[in-house]
Amino acid sequence: MKIIKQGGLIVLLFLLLIAVTPSFATIFYSKNEALELAFGKDNQVEQLSLFPDEQQVAKIEELAKVKLDSGLFTFYVGKNQGKILGYAAIETVTVRTKPETLLIVLTADGELRNVTTLAFHEPPEYQPPERWFEQLYKHPLTELDFNKGIDGISGATLSTRAAVSSVRKVMAIYQVLVKDQGKQ
Repeated sequence: MKIIKQGGLIVLLFLLLIAVTPSFATIFYSKNEALELAFGKDNQVEQLSLFPDEQQVAKIEELAKVKLDSGLFTFYVGKNQGKILGYAAIETVTVRTKPETLLIVLTADGELRNVTTLAFHEPPEYQPPERWFEQLYKHPLTELDFNKGIDGISGATLSTRAAVSSVRKVMAIYQVLVKDQGKQ
């Protein structure tokens, strides 16, 4: 009888711990809201699906300094009266054990214009603030590195590394599949 009471107590404590564990998932913007942030409400947005071949994958991985996990990439092309305003990509990566989703916006020339956090499922103290992303803007791909003037954030090291990797990946995909191939 004593063993049953102790087992029941352990189960009760376990259930209480599960109930008390905080939920950190925060979704800030939907896909439609994100694309409106990227290009404005009244502009046209077209989807551009990209399928790199093996040589292109190798080039992207070399430029981005990350391993690609997919053979399909989607860019969103913002246009106003046929003129390209820029490109956007929605990138989701796992930071520690949970995902962060970023909207990465490039100018028509492939320069980083903006990064916005769309969703962050890790604890909020690990999330890089929007002002941190500003230091990445207008840097060429070759300079997007913590050893080349990009400052990290103490306590958010994994989040900032994941964000920089996502930006590098999007910029490399643009260079290899859009700019160099003339797929505009």
